[in-house]
Amino acid sequence: MLLIVWHSRTGAARAMAEAAFAGAQAEGQARLLTAEAAGADDLLTASGYLFACPENLAAMSGAMKEFFDRCYYPVLGRIEGRVYATAIAAGSDGTGAERQIDRIATGWRLRRVAGSLIVNTAAQTPEAILAPKVVPPEALARCRELGSALAAGLAIGAF
Repeated sequence: MLLIVWHSRTGAARAMAEAAFAGAQAEGQARLLTAEAAGADDLLTASGYLFACPENLAAMSGAMKEFFDRCYYPVLGRIEGRVYATAIAAGSDGTGAERQIDRIATGWRLRRVAGSLIVNTAAQTPEAILAPKVVPPEALARCRELGSALAAGLAIGAF
Protein backbone atom coordinates (compact mmCIF):
# COMPACT_ATOMS: atom_id res chain seq x y z
CA MET A 1 0.00 0.00 0.00
CA LEU A 2 1.27 3.46 -0.96
CA LEU A 3 1.04 6.18 1.70
CA ILE A 4 0.96 9.74 0.41
CA VAL A 5 1.75 12.28 3.14
CA TRP A 6 1.31 15.92 2.24
CA HIS A 7 1.30 19.46 3.57
CA SER A 8 0.27 22.60 1.72
CA ARG A 9 -0.42 26.20 2.63
CA THR A 10 -1.42 27.64 -0.71
CA GLY A 11 -2.74 24.58 -2.52
CA ALA A 12 0.02 23.49 -4.91
CA ALA A 13 1.39 20.58 -2.88
CA ARG A 14 -2.14 19.51 -2.00
CA ALA A 15 -3.14 19.44 -5.68
CA MET A 16 0.01 17.45 -6.47
CA ALA A 17 -0.69 14.93 -3.70
CA GLU A 18 -4.34 14.55 -4.73
CA ALA A 19 -3.33 13.99 -8.37
CA ALA A 20 -0.80 11.34 -7.32
CA PHE A 21 -3.48 9.71 -5.15
CA ALA A 22 -5.89 9.61 -8.11
CA GLY A 23 -3.23 7.87 -10.19
CA ALA A 24 -2.38 5.46 -7.37
CA GLN A 25 -6.00 4.48 -6.75
CA ALA A 26 -6.30 3.24 -10.31
CA GLU A 27 -3.34 0.87 -9.79
CA GLY A 28 -3.66 -0.41 -6.25
CA GLN A 29 -4.17 0.49 -2.65
CA ALA A 30 -3.23 3.99 -1.53
CA ARG A 31 -3.88 6.29 1.40
CA LEU A 32 -3.74 10.07 1.38
CA LEU A 33 -3.04 11.78 4.72
CA THR A 34 -2.06 15.26 5.77
CA ALA A 35 1.26 15.60 7.55
CA GLU A 36 -0.67 16.59 10.67
CA ALA A 37 -2.83 13.43 10.59
CA ALA A 38 -0.16 10.90 9.56
CA GLY A 39 1.74 9.03 12.23
CA ALA A 40 4.16 6.21 12.88
CA ASP A 41 1.47 3.53 12.59
CA ASP A 42 0.59 4.80 9.12
CA LEU A 43 4.22 4.53 8.05
CA LEU A 44 4.52 1.04 9.51
CA THR A 45 1.47 -0.28 7.64
CA ALA A 46 2.53 1.12 4.25
CA SER A 47 4.90 -0.52 1.78
CA GLY A 48 6.02 2.72 0.15
CA TYR A 49 5.70 6.48 0.47
CA LEU A 50 5.21 9.67 -1.48
CA PHE A 51 6.05 12.81 0.49
CA ALA A 52 4.53 15.99 -0.98
CA CYS A 53 5.15 19.47 0.39
CA PRO A 54 6.10 23.01 -0.53
CA GLU A 55 9.57 24.38 -0.25
CA ASN A 56 9.55 27.38 2.07
CA LEU A 57 12.73 29.45 2.44
CA ALA A 58 14.82 26.68 0.81
CA ALA A 59 13.48 24.01 3.19
CA MET A 60 10.52 21.67 3.49
CA SER A 61 7.49 23.22 5.17
CA GLY A 62 7.43 23.26 8.96
CA ALA A 63 4.39 20.97 9.19
CA MET A 64 6.12 18.35 7.04
CA LYS A 65 9.27 18.65 9.15
CA GLU A 66 7.15 18.19 12.28
CA PHE A 67 5.70 15.00 10.77
CA PHE A 68 9.20 13.64 10.28
CA ASP A 69 10.29 14.79 13.76
CA ARG A 70 7.28 13.10 15.36
CA CYS A 71 7.66 9.83 13.45
CA TYR A 72 11.41 9.45 13.02
CA TYR A 73 12.36 7.48 16.11
CA PRO A 74 9.18 5.39 16.47
CA VAL A 75 9.82 3.81 13.04
CA LEU A 76 13.63 3.86 12.99
CA GLY A 77 14.90 0.38 12.09
CA ARG A 78 11.38 -0.81 11.25
CA ILE A 79 10.82 0.46 7.68
CA GLU A 80 14.23 -0.13 6.14
CA GLY A 81 14.25 -0.96 2.44
CA ARG A 82 10.83 0.50 1.69
CA VAL A 83 10.51 2.79 -1.30
CA TYR A 84 9.78 6.49 -1.52
CA ALA A 85 9.51 9.44 -3.86
CA THR A 86 8.91 13.16 -3.42
CA ALA A 87 6.69 15.82 -4.96
CA ILE A 88 7.69 19.38 -4.14
CA ALA A 89 5.98 22.67 -4.95
CA ALA A 90 8.58 25.42 -5.11
CA GLY A 91 8.71 29.10 -5.93
CA SER A 92 12.05 28.65 -7.62
CA ASP A 93 14.21 25.59 -7.10
CA GLY A 94 12.88 22.94 -4.68
CA THR A 95 16.19 21.20 -4.11
CA GLY A 96 16.51 22.36 -0.49
CA ALA A 97 13.32 20.53 0.51
CA GLU A 98 14.35 17.55 -1.60
CA ARG A 99 17.74 17.36 0.16
CA GLN A 100 16.13 17.49 3.60
CA ILE A 101 13.69 14.68 2.82
CA ASP A 102 16.46 12.62 1.22
CA ARG A 103 18.59 12.93 4.38
CA ILE A 104 15.71 11.73 6.54
CA ALA A 105 14.99 8.89 4.10
CA THR A 106 18.67 7.92 4.26
CA GLY A 107 18.43 7.67 8.04
CA TRP A 108 15.37 5.45 7.70
CA ARG A 109 17.21 3.43 5.01
CA LEU A 110 14.46 4.01 2.44
CA ARG A 111 15.06 3.53 -1.29
CA ARG A 112 14.25 6.34 -3.70
CA VAL A 113 12.60 4.78 -6.75
CA ALA A 114 11.71 7.90 -8.74
CA GLY A 115 13.37 11.22 -9.34
CA SER A 116 12.01 14.15 -7.40
CA LEU A 117 9.00 15.76 -9.03
CA ILE A 118 9.46 19.50 -8.51
CA VAL A 119 6.83 21.95 -9.75
CA ASN A 120 8.14 25.51 -9.96
CA THR A 121 5.34 28.02 -9.40
CA ALA A 122 7.73 30.96 -10.01
CA ALA A 123 6.18 32.82 -7.06
CA GLN A 124 8.75 35.47 -6.10
CA THR A 125 6.87 38.42 -4.62
CA PRO A 126 5.23 38.35 -1.18
CA GLU A 127 1.82 38.59 -2.86
CA ALA A 128 2.52 35.73 -5.27
CA ILE A 129 4.05 33.56 -2.54
CA LEU A 130 1.00 33.93 -0.29
CA ALA A 131 -1.59 33.59 -3.07
CA PRO A 132 -3.45 30.32 -3.73
CA LYS A 133 -1.65 28.29 -6.38
CA VAL A 134 -2.96 26.56 -9.48
CA VAL A 135 -0.81 23.69 -10.70
CA PRO A 136 -0.64 23.43 -14.51
CA PRO A 137 -2.45 20.42 -16.03
CA GLU A 138 0.78 18.94 -17.42
CA ALA A 139 2.35 18.99 -13.93
CA LEU A 140 -0.74 17.33 -12.45
CA ALA A 141 -0.50 14.66 -15.16
CA ARG A 142 3.11 13.97 -14.06
CA CYS A 143 1.85 13.66 -10.46
CA ARG A 144 -0.84 11.16 -11.52
CA GLU A 145 1.79 9.18 -13.44
CA LEU A 146 4.08 9.13 -10.39
CA GLY A 147 1.28 7.91 -8.11
CA SER A 148 0.28 5.29 -10.65
CA ALA A 149 3.84 4.04 -11.12
CA LEU A 150 4.51 3.81 -7.39
CA ALA A 151 1.25 1.98 -6.65
CA ALA A 152 1.67 -0.38 -9.62
CA GLY A 153 5.25 -1.17 -8.65
CA LEU A 154 4.18 -1.97 -5.10
CA ALA A 155 1.20 -4.04 -6.28
CA ILE A 156 3.30 -6.31 -8.50
CA GLY A 157 6.21 -6.53 -6.07
CA ALA A 158 8.65 -4.70 -8.34
CA PHE A 159 10.03 -2.71 -5.39
